[in-house]
Amino acid sequence: MHKSGFVNIIGRPNVGKSTLMNALVGEQMSIITNKPQTTRHRIIGIVSDEDYQVVFSDTPGVVRDPAYKMHVAMNRFVDTTFKDGDVMLFLTEPNEHYTEDDPIIQKLKKMEVPVFLVINKIDTIKDKKVMELIQQWNMLVDFTETVPISALKKLNTEKLFKVILNYLKEGPAFYPKDQLTDKPERFFVSEIIREKILQQYQQEIPYSAEVVIESFKETKTKSGDPLVRISALIYVARKTQKSIIIGKGGTAIKKLGSAARTDIEVFLESKVFLELFVKVKDNWRDNDSFLKQFGYNQ
Repeated sequence: MHKSGFVNIIGRPNVGKSTLMNALVGEQMSIITNKPQTTRHRIIGIVSDEDYQVVFSDTPGVVRDPAYKMHVAMNRFVDTTFKDGDVMLFLTEPNEHYTEDDPIIQKLKKMEVPVFLVINKIDTIKDKKVMELIQQWNMLVDFTETVPISALKKLNTEKLFKVILNYLKEGPAFYPKDQLTDKPERFFVSEIIREKILQQYQQEIPYSAEVVIESFKETKTKSGDPLVRISALIYVARKTQKSIIIGKGGTAIKKLGSAARTDIEVFLESKVFLELFVKVKDNWRDNDSFLKQFGYNQ
């Protein structure tokens, strides 16, 4: 018997959704930083074996008070997960609190598919506290299963995977067995660059930046080794942000390019020639045509 299904991961920003996704898939599918709203798109990660195929979906954190149309679009990605999954993983952490009238709680209560409570970061609290949290949460929602984990330390993540398999039904593979995601290489290259922006710059800069791959050409070096030439555009919302990205004498953007190229070479398993350019698109986060161009209408 071959099992298959779609498993969606939801929760607030910074609870560890991307870390969990990477742990379950066994690959670096989603970028991870300690800043909220790191994930902006819905990202698919596929785990296949002879007897099963599990399609995991990492989503942006729920933005409680959207400040831009981009945030509305990110919440829309989350909303779709309530309609198309076979299993829902609701991820939380010890310090989180939801009220009974919270929209997410209300939606979870109405779901007709199995809903798992996954309490992350249990390595930071005592066992007694874990038991208290399990009791409190299950008074709020009648969860199908409850699995405490530490996604970062991969504690109980294998157990979670096995429990998920128990709830999947017989079905065909939705993707080729050797496929890991539905996103192209260009997408992950842009995400690696954006990850470095999140790590290198402070305050508003990371949240005002979007990365678009302008060209991606696979060639060879003179010695015959594979070489990928990549040209990327970093869009920002204001002119002052452009100067910060570039830095004095171009030092900041050179540092950014060097850090990004190192990780891209690992990802592509190839030498990389990376060019970065910065362009201003005024208030792109509230512009429908720009958001469409950047993939927020999907």
